[in-house]
Amino acid sequence: MSKYNPNIHHRRSIRLKGYDYSQAGLYFITICCQDRICRYGQVENGKMKLNEYGKIAHNEWLNTPKIRTNVELGEFVIMPNHIHGIIEIHDRGELNSPVTKELNSPATKESHSPVSKESHERKGVCNTPPHPIPQQPQPPKSPSNNIGAIVRGYKSSVTRQIGLLGIKGKLWQRNYYEHIIRDEKAFQNISEYIKNNPIKWMGDKFYLK
Repeated sequence: MSKYNPNIHHRRSIRLKGYDYSQAGLYFITICCQDRICRYGQVENGKMKLNEYGKIAHNEWLNTPKIRTNVELGEFVIMPNHIHGIIEIHDRGELNSPVTKELNSPATKESHSPVSKESHERKGVCNTPPHPIPQQPQPPKSPSNNIGAIVRGYKSSVTRQIGLLGIKGKLWQRNYYEHIIRDEKAFQNISEYIKNNPIKWMGDKFYLK
């Protein structure tokens, strides 16, 4: 993951109303199991020991940037009943839809190009300047790379795979916790917090006896 860059990653506030969570930036994410049930293994001697379900959760988190190429992962840890991770979004990306392809196709560009004077003359059209071409509508930005979509996709994939192993019912707590990382100090502190989470597990707010 690239080092914190204040010119790129600086953000104004936490949970800003109307904030666009698909824009470039660094985000600290926490996802919890339903009822904080410890499904992913246990902490032994300050180290997380993943069980079969925990390995699925771990591997699916690593798959995130393979699915969404504008996403990069920072420090993360799979804990017995929750996940902490830093996600960096580099850009929004375009929606890969037929509309986008049509607007960008050579045929479309050619059909919207200004008609030349010579072509007017050949067709017997008055040699007056052509009317201004209306600005083409911009394709919508893809919603598939924002934080909410990333978390939903991750939850769904883990739930599906664990379900194949016989675990039924609700796996995840509704929603998730997020924090916009706004400066270098916060970035370093959060990274260290994630690294040390297994060591401090018994004092963690998510710890259940």
